Amino acid sequence: MKGFLRKDGRKGIRNVVVITYLVECAHHVASRIAQHFQDEDVHLIGFSGCAPNDYAELMMRQLCTHPNVGAVLLVSLGCENFQRDRLKQDILDSGRPVSRVVIQDEGGTQSSIVKGIASVGEMLQLIKEVPTTDIDWKDLMIGTVCGGSDGYSGITANPSVGATFDWLVDHEATCIFEEPGELIGCERLLQERAVTPELGIRLFNCIVKANNYYKQMGHDSFSAGNATGGLTTIEEKSLGSYCKSGSRPIQGLTYPGLIPNTPGLWMMDVVPDGAVRWGFPNINDNAEIMEMIACGCHLVLYTTGRGSVAGSAISPVIKVCSNPETYHRMKDDMDINAGAIVTEGLSFTQIRDQLLQCIEMTATGQSTKSELLGHREYSLGYKSFQKICL
Repeated sequence: MKGFLRKDGRKGIRNVVVITYLVECAHHVASRIAQHFQDEDVHLIGFSGCAPNDYAELMMRQLCTHPNVGAVLLVSLGCENFQRDRLKQDILDSGRPVSRVVIQDEGGTQSSIVKGIASVGEMLQLIKEVPTTDIDWKDLMIGTVCGGSDGYSGITANPSVGATFDWLVDHEATCIFEEPGELIGCERLLQERAVTPELGIRLFNCIVKANNYYKQMGHDSFSAGNATGGLTTIEEKSLGSYCKSGSRPIQGLTYPGLIPNTPGLWMMDVVPDGAVRWGFPNINDNAEIMEMIACGCHLVLYTTGRGSVAGSAISPVIKVCSNPETYHRMKDDMDINAGAIVTEGLSFTQIRDQLLQCIEMTATGQSTKSELLGHREYSLGYKSFQKICL
């Protein structure tokens, strides 16, 4: 596999320019700049809030210095609380080209768009000089999420991803699973797989925290679509979600924006600490995907039964469809038909091998289905974590 070598020593599988707005008031200008480059590897992300939030600033720093990112344009209104100068310096310190447009200083919308287009054009030329490098399995970090789960998810797609994670971990890759709100009832299973008793307690408490958080919100992760798709209880959904983690020992518990420091299997805690105050732990699946990317994931395996079409900015998404009917109905959006386990008698190992081939081809530069369709969704909101406040 071939990738891009960053000045900070990390290796990426994509070489994108990121345009990021630092408050909702700058969203339109950033979007217009990005639209000018819709046929280029220019991705738009952003933070809508104006009030300060350590989580959001950490997330943005990690996203803008991700190994798949070659250069960054920051778009600021000018009076928001976001620390744009600090973010710019962090990007510079990582060795990446960075430019900034402050709309109030530039004289408004149109002049800011013109300056931004010029800056991105220059950066697209600069990143052509990024050296390439060999990438091995041990260089990759891969995440997994599920969305639109159905009755097939726990018997086709999710166990296939689990088998893929086992293979990847055995070959020294780093793998991350999460969704504590969809692992309620599995806390003992997670605890038993922890590499230390202390970690086991942390994993157990992570699920307890998620359960309490959802109870206070009066909402859990079980949706009407899950029921229509054949799932009956949160416990059934949790066991299906748990299958994505495979069977290898769990090395650690990480948080959004914190990069695992050793290879192996990691769990990510996405549920805020403390009292319920910032709203839902994740308002949509793309919030979880962006958190995995902020942890360093080069790509994300996304299992779906009902048929999610979302992709993501920065890192490719590989769609693993659990339901054979959904796969054939939405074939243009799906990369892997795990439902063939049911219709064709394929084994988890055979679907695993298809997934590994797809990962290898994606890491080498081949576009996933969501990339071909232009999906570059993102989502970033407010959260509060005692453990990662800077």
